[in-house]
This record gives sequence, structure tokens and C-alpha cells, in this order.
Amino acid sequence: MAATFKRHPQDAIRINLHEDWEMRYWSDKWGVPRQQIVDTVKRVGLQVKDVARALGKDA
Repeated sequence: MAATFKRHPQDAIRINLHEDWEMRYWSDKWGVPRQQIVDTVKRVGLQVKDVARALGKDA
């Protein structure tokens, strides 16, 4: 039987746009589409706290 677990980003302070599972994690956490995360990262950078603030969400 396969173990089930929820993956968390290895680097909790930066968003890795190149990992599909990590983009899914942030999209689910903040309830926003992936493209909105990508657009926000382009505007404010990769720092989770900056992206969360720009989206009006908790880091």
C-alpha cells in the first residue's frame, strides 16, 4: 500500500515555479490559479511573504 502524505516546499521562503507539485501546493494553499502566482512572482519576486502579501493572503 502506498503511503499518502502532503508534500511541502523544501525552501519555505521561495517559490519554485519549475516544480509542478510545488505550484499545485501554493495554488491550493492560497486558492488562486497558478497563472496568478506566476504573474505575481514576475511582479514582486520569488519570496513567499512578498507573493502572499501581493495576493492578500497569509504566508
